[in-house]
Amino acid sequence: MSEEKELPRGWTSCKLEDFCTIIMGQSPPSSEYNENGEGLPFFQGKAEFTDLFPKVRKWCTAPTKIAEAEDILLSVRAPVGPTNLAPSLCCVGRGLAAIRPAKNIQVRYVLYAIRAYNSSLTELGTGTTFAAISGDDVRAFEIPLAPSPEQIRIVSAIEQQFSRLDAGVAALQRAKAKLKRYRAAVLKAAVEGKLTETWRAEHPTIEPASQLLERILKERRAKWEADLRAKGKDPAKVKYVEPIAPDVEGLPELPEGWCWATPKQLASTNKYSLAIGPFGSNLKVEDYQERGVPLVFVRNIRSTIFDGPDTRYVTVSKADELRAHRVFGGDILITKMGDPPGDACLYPETSSPAIITADCIKWTLSPLLPQRRFFVNAANSSIVRTQILGITRGVAQLKVSLGRFEGIAFPLPPLNEQDQIVSEVERHISLITQLEIAIEANLKRAERLRQSILHEAFAGRLVLQDPTDEPASVLLERIRNGRNNQKNNIEASTKKIRSVKLPESVAIDVINAEQTELWESVGN
Repeated sequence: MSEEKELPRGWTSCKLEDFCTIIMGQSPPSSEYNENGEGLPFFQGKAEFTDLFPKVRKWCTAPTKIAEAEDILLSVRAPVGPTNLAPSLCCVGRGLAAIRPAKNIQVRYVLYAIRAYNSSLTELGTGTTFAAISGDDVRAFEIPLAPSPEQIRIVSAIEQQFSRLDAGVAALQRAKAKLKRYRAAVLKAAVEGKLTETWRAEHPTIEPASQLLERILKERRAKWEADLRAKGKDPAKVKYVEPIAPDVEGLPELPEGWCWATPKQLASTNKYSLAIGPFGSNLKVEDYQERGVPLVFVRNIRSTIFDGPDTRYVTVSKADELRAHRVFGGDILITKMGDPPGDACLYPETSSPAIITADCIKWTLSPLLPQRRFFVNAANSSIVRTQILGITRGVAQLKVSLGRFEGIAFPLPPLNEQDQIVSEVERHISLITQLEIAIEANLKRAERLRQSILHEAFAGRLVLQDPTDEPASVLLERIRNGRNNQKNNIEASTKKIRSVKLPESVAIDVINAEQTELWESVGN
């Protein structure tokens, strides 16, 4: 915080303990928690915070530390610094401190001051597992204190500025949501053939998709037969199992020249063209290395984007053991778990071979389908995602099995139209991406403006100073004198109580009760 000599006239720099009651939270036994609304609302930490008031998710029937309505709730551990206001009388756990400013100190002035100097508070955090600050840190934390009337003006000015910012941010968030819906609409239109209606009318199809699918299936069988002969076996004596055709009931009608096909039908003839990652003892944490063959985790797969490579590897020998789970450039990756599962992306053509982990699906397309991006777009479209959601199973964790994924329906356009669809999708998505980048930049700018407003406010530059305002130092001295008087009252009350002839046990209870009441009023 700035030195006092840099503060406006009438301001003073002081510690929170000089004018606030600090109550460090303490968590009651977990047996006293409930989600049924019994007892006081219970806030454990930042997890319940919103912009201003926390959301009530738990209640406590035996609170140990209590905050009053409009007390400032400060997160003191994991992470340090975020603030909210208590919505009512509530119980605070050990992840929070409650800060209660004295009379004639504006609560929101203190709230905004803490937010303005949040980075300084965060720097106080210590700890190896997670950062935390102590009650002494909170009590000793300094903020600039303005005269009481100016506090009111500052809060009013801050909230007026924030109101404008909030309106702008809300508009940006609405635009962001619209772009997300527009992106989904583009993919849906692409796989329904609507993006290429005009193009299709101008370019008669040379080979319909049904013939393309027939060629893929014939090549698949021919490769199977060749593999058997290479092993010295007679294909005529081994039963060939055709990939099952898709169930298209309830799916939209496709354009003329298109057809439906399953991932199994469209897969390469390679033995491991459709695979999930290894599970159980096949790949353990102990196998992870800092270099070698990279691993692909579910976190690396985003809708249309591969977010990798990861920072974990396996040895070449281990990768050879896991060759059934190997992924090559141009393969399609799909998440088999998530909320919801089904995100798909292309493993970059320039990437070295990797090994997928347990919650990923690898799909290698037939070499007769060079336009792999069409199938990535199709996998991310609502037509396919709805099917994936329908085959998702699980209680604690939703997952898609490889067997069920192999049989869902993908739209298959003619080859030349696949190229045109990808071109159209990329044109639309490029525009959407540019707008999303601009929105994110403006959201970050709004947050910087918010901090700038706070810093201007507590440097005394947001509102004019009134030389007739009572200096903050006078207000602070009055608060100190009031506390000293209350402490004297405690001592006098204690002497009075002890002079009364009561049974010892009763006298102790009365003294403790009287001291508790008076000390709470002082806010020690």
